[in-house]
Amino acid sequence: MSSKLPSVLSATEEDIQLLLAAQCHIGTKNCDKQMEGYVWKRRSDGIHILNIGKTWEKLVFAARIIATVENPNDVCVISARPYGHRAVLKYAANTGAQAIAGRFTPGSFTNYITRSFKEPRLIIVTDPRVDHQAIREASYVNIPVIAFCDTDAPTKFVDVAIPTNNKTKHSIGLVWWLLAREVLRLRGTIPRTADGWNVMVDMFFYRDPEEVERQQQEEAAAKIAAQAGDAEAAPLDSWDVTSAAPGTSINPALVAQDAALDWSAEPAPGAPTDWSAEPAAAGAWEATATGSGWD
Repeated sequence: MSSKLPSVLSATEEDIQLLLAAQCHIGTKNCDKQMEGYVWKRRSDGIHILNIGKTWEKLVFAARIIATVENPNDVCVISARPYGHRAVLKYAANTGAQAIAGRFTPGSFTNYITRSFKEPRLIIVTDPRVDHQAIREASYVNIPVIAFCDTDAPTKFVDVAIPTNNKTKHSIGLVWWLLAREVLRLRGTIPRTADGWNVMVDMFFYRDPEEVERQQQEEAAAKIAAQAGDAEAAPLDSWDVTSAAPGTSINPALVAQDAALDWSAEPAPGAPTDWSAEPAAAGAWEATATGSGWD
């Protein structure tokens, strides 16, 4: 694979293996006229195969453009395709760009009255076909556009097309991860070594909400089972019983309080001595207090 890039920017064998493993080279049966230059060959079943070398060259070219933007927040990354939501959010979190994950609000680049109005200096889209509204508005206000383009993607108003498979979650996550890593390398944020960036590519992959919920339930069930197993395996002498009083013991504080009372003393004057008698009526007590007798 011949490359026009300097040796320091050339793809390593590991990068090529990642691109092939994520099937970034698998195109579609249809091929746009502008994308024919990026196609390596066509399979017997009609699927176009993209040239991985040109994919890497355009990836580095796009990263060099992004790195020239002084304020990272002036770069806007967009993905209306669900497989790219997590990727653009992770890219924005790692590089300082602003992300639009989900539906693009019409007028975000042209109507300053809208709450979502933005004035980026550069936008990056996941799929020109799905993100056509953002690309069209960017053309109205002269914003350069970088796009990940499959073989059937329209390249109208696209300034830099990165040929790649933008249909599967693994290929989308990988190219966004590679772009973020290359941008950080060109900015000098991370070194250009194999272990210079500790962010795993899995963080950029789309995750099905049902799969995430099922995984959380399995982890919770495993945790409960582990706790139950520890409780059954614990020996009896490991329980702390020193702080609890035996069931038949007597509280020493109550014994001391009972001993302090003089039960042999005479009752106070006026105090009832017959504890089994019924309490007197309220009227009788009032008569006794006033000395007027019974009614």
